[in-house]
Amino acid sequence: MSTRKPKSSMILKAGACLMGLMALSPVAVAQDTIKVGVLHSLSGTMAISETTLKDTVLMLVEQQNERGGVLGRQLEPVVVDPASDWPLFAEKTRELLTQEEVDVIFGAWTSVSRKSMLPVLEELNGLLFYPVQYEGEESSKNIFYTGAAPNQQAIPAVDYLMNELGIERWVLAGTDYVYPRTTNRILEAYLKANGVADEDIMINYTPFSHSDWQSIVADIRRFGSTGKPTAVVSTINGDANVPFYRELSNQGVSSFDIPVMAFSVGEEELSGIDTRPLVGHMAAWNYFQSVDTAQNEEFIDNWHDFIGSESRVTNDPMEATYIGFNMWVKAVEKAGTTDVDAVEQAMIGMETPNLTGGTAVMGKNHHLSKPVLIGEIQENGQFQVVWETEGLVPGDAWSDYLEGSRVLEADWTDPIRCGNYNTVTEVCSGQSY
Repeated sequence: MSTRKPKSSMILKAGACLMGLMALSPVAVAQDTIKVGVLHSLSGTMAISETTLKDTVLMLVEQQNERGGVLGRQLEPVVVDPASDWPLFAEKTRELLTQEEVDVIFGAWTSVSRKSMLPVLEELNGLLFYPVQYEGEESSKNIFYTGAAPNQQAIPAVDYLMNELGIERWVLAGTDYVYPRTTNRILEAYLKANGVADEDIMINYTPFSHSDWQSIVADIRRFGSTGKPTAVVSTINGDANVPFYRELSNQGVSSFDIPVMAFSVGEEELSGIDTRPLVGHMAAWNYFQSVDTAQNEEFIDNWHDFIGSESRVTNDPMEATYIGFNMWVKAVEKAGTTDVDAVEQAMIGMETPNLTGGTAVMGKNHHLSKPVLIGEIQENGQFQVVWETEGLVPGDAWSDYLEGSRVLEADWTDPIRCGNYNTVTEVCSGQSY
C-alpha cells in the first residue's frame, strides 16, 4: 500500500510554509536593519531648538536608505523624547542601548543633558554624536563632538568684539547650567588676561525658560551707560531667548548701543521673532544658512523638500548633524561593522565636506576642525557674514585659559588613548569628564 500523499496536499503544505515565511519576513527585515537612535527634546524648553535636529536626522536616514543604506542594510531610526528633562536623557539613553539595541545615537543639545548621558554611554559602550557648541573640558571615547569648542566660537567672538568694535565692558549673560558657567569662566579668564578690569565685567545667570527680563535688561543698560563701549556675550539657551530679545527691543537697546553676540541663537530661534529691531546684533557659529556654496544650496533644497516647507530655516547644529552623520556612515563602511570600538577608531582622521565650501576633519581628541563665522542679524531673520577665519580651526577639548586644563590633552590614538592626559605628569586620569 502506497504512503505517498496526494500532490494537492503537498502543494497546500508548501503554500502554508511560504505564507509562514512571508509572515515572518517583516521581522527578519527589522532584525537586519541598523538602528539609529534619535534623542532630542520634542517638548519642553529646548524643543524650540531640538525638534529640527530630530527632523534633520530623519532626513539624512531617508537619503542614506535611498542610496542603499549602509553595509547593504537599511537604517531604522528610533526616536525618543527626553522632554527637556535632564535625568530623562540618561534613562532614554539606557533604553535605546539595552532595549532598542541601537548602533549609534544622534542627540542632546544642552551640556547638562550630554553629561547626564555620558556615564551610561561609557558603561554600555554606546556611541553619541553631539552636534552643538559646548564649553569643552571633556573628551570621551564614546562621544564625537561635532559642534564648536570654545576656541572655535567664544574666543574668536570676543576677539572680534574687542579688536573690530573696540568693546571695553562685557556682560556675560547665560542660562544657569554647565555650558554658560564654564564658558564664562573661560571668557572671564581670557578677558582679564587681555587687561580687562573686574569692574568692567558683569555676569548674570537666569533659569531655563526665564521670561521676565525687564530688570535684567535695565541693569545691562545701566552697566553700558558709563561711556565705555559695551557688549553682551550671550549663552542664553532655548525659548528664553525670545523674551530676552523682545525686552531689548522694548527698552530701545539697539546693536548700535549695546551689541549682543550670541552663541546659542541661530536662524531657528529667530524664526519666531520680529527681527527688525534686532538688526546688527550678532551670533558666532561655524555655519549660517546664508553661506553661498553649491553644497549649502543642495542641503537647503533637500531640507525644504523633506520638511515640505520653504519657510523652514537651516542652522549650525543641523550642519554639525550632517557632518557627524556622514562621517559615521563613512566610518562604518571603513570598519566594515557597526561595532563601537571599530567605528571609534575609524572616525579619527575622517574627512567629509562641510556646507561652507571646505572639509571637516575629525581630530584625535574627537573634535572637528571647523571654520569660525560671525554674522549680523538681518531684517529677514538671516545672518550676513561679517567676519570669518581664513581656514579651519581645530577644536580644543581642554582650554588654555583655565588653571589645570592647559596641561591636559585628549588623544584617542595609541599609545595615549586618553581623554584627560596630563602632559606634565604623563598620566591619564582615567576620567574623561
